Amino acid sequence: MRYEANWDSINSRPVPAWFEDAKFGIFIHWGLYSVPSYSPRGVFSEWYQWSLQSDRGKTGEDVRTFHHRVYGPDFRYADFAPQFRCELFDPREWVSLFERAGAKYLNLTSKHHDGFCLFPSPYAWNWNSADCGPHRDLCGELREACAGTEVRFGVYHSLYEWYHPLYLRDPERFALEHLHPMLKDLIERYEPQTLFTDGEWDHPSSLWHSTKFLQWLYNDSPVRDVIVPNDRWGKETRKLMLGGNVTTEYGSLEIHEADFDFPKPFEECRGIGRSFGYNRMEPPEDYLTGPQLVDMLVDHAARGGNLLLDVGPDGDGRIPEFQQERLLQLGDWLRVNGEGIYGTRKGPKSTQEGIRYTRKDGNLYVFLRRFPFGDVPLEDLPYDPGAQAALLGWRGGQETVPVALAETDGKTLLRFAAFPPEAVDSWGTYTVRLSYPV
Repeated sequence: MRYEANWDSINSRPVPAWFEDAKFGIFIHWGLYSVPSYSPRGVFSEWYQWSLQSDRGKTGEDVRTFHHRVYGPDFRYADFAPQFRCELFDPREWVSLFERAGAKYLNLTSKHHDGFCLFPSPYAWNWNSADCGPHRDLCGELREACAGTEVRFGVYHSLYEWYHPLYLRDPERFALEHLHPMLKDLIERYEPQTLFTDGEWDHPSSLWHSTKFLQWLYNDSPVRDVIVPNDRWGKETRKLMLGGNVTTEYGSLEIHEADFDFPKPFEECRGIGRSFGYNRMEPPEDYLTGPQLVDMLVDHAARGGNLLLDVGPDGDGRIPEFQQERLLQLGDWLRVNGEGIYGTRKGPKSTQEGIRYTRKDGNLYVFLRRFPFGDVPLEDLPYDPGAQAALLGWRGGQETVPVALAETDGKTLLRFAAFPPEAVDSWGTYTVRLSYPV
């Protein structure tokens, strides 16, 4: 099928199934802003240049005060490039960490709104990681490290650039003469399997010529059959869910239905803390705990969506230890309970607090945010006398332990035998597999 350069045609392309199966990906915000790694609490640190050079009220005053005190009033944002050395960046260590965390894909910021690219580009001469800073093709190295692993390589790419002269003078020419050729070169060179665009909000998709680019992406690019773009292609597109998967951010659902009932797969993106880029001002309480991350992943999988969880490396190329710890905690839980996450689809909508459901291969997975003890009624599930149940994560010499089923008012009742808490692997969320007769 050949797609046309209009939204009806573009939107008819289904999101590749691998994306719905993956459920968990890693976002990586990394660039020149990773050198100062600074913003007021609750403010995205990757917007450091905008805060420094534009009027952002108190945020701008705070960042300028910090910048002038630490780097001096004559130190420009571009002067961070030589300090972005990435001397400790080991792409294989990163990918190994993501594998252990249970992630199935990643999105690297190939270019954020400052325009600095993490790959060599003729459209960003001397403003990319190969020409200056580390003098390395960071995109290429990370892509190569993903090869042969279960982590698919993908990219984030900003449509606009805050201070690019052509963008400031003529945004449409910028889109056609700068953005499109840069994006096509990026796609052809690295063949990413996701494309998370951003920075679309100032102009409609017609100015960005988004359908023209997506027509090429879906018809003629080397990744036309597998790539998953998102819905950030113009200031109207997120609201209308145009493009690929639906993107939500830090729970921003004000333009969507509260129950996440979307016509296509959705992906929630957020940092482990309150910023995407690493922010040294964030105290421990700003970071989600392991159990909170598990709850978030389960909640989104139960609604049919993915979690794109962000890490913010520092300027020398290390992922901060506390971020690594959180990822490994999530990975520990997924090794035991991933059967009920990967490859699943939306389960029945739960009306009970602390209970969620997913579906896969004729099985229903029940997630309990409480210790499985005694009788647990499932008020949303009719009783089926032929069903069988098992608790995942049993440490007593087998991977699961049978769970008795009973009926209460026509609904299903889980009946757990008594066992010590240490007998089950869990981070506070327990998984029961319900198997139904064919």
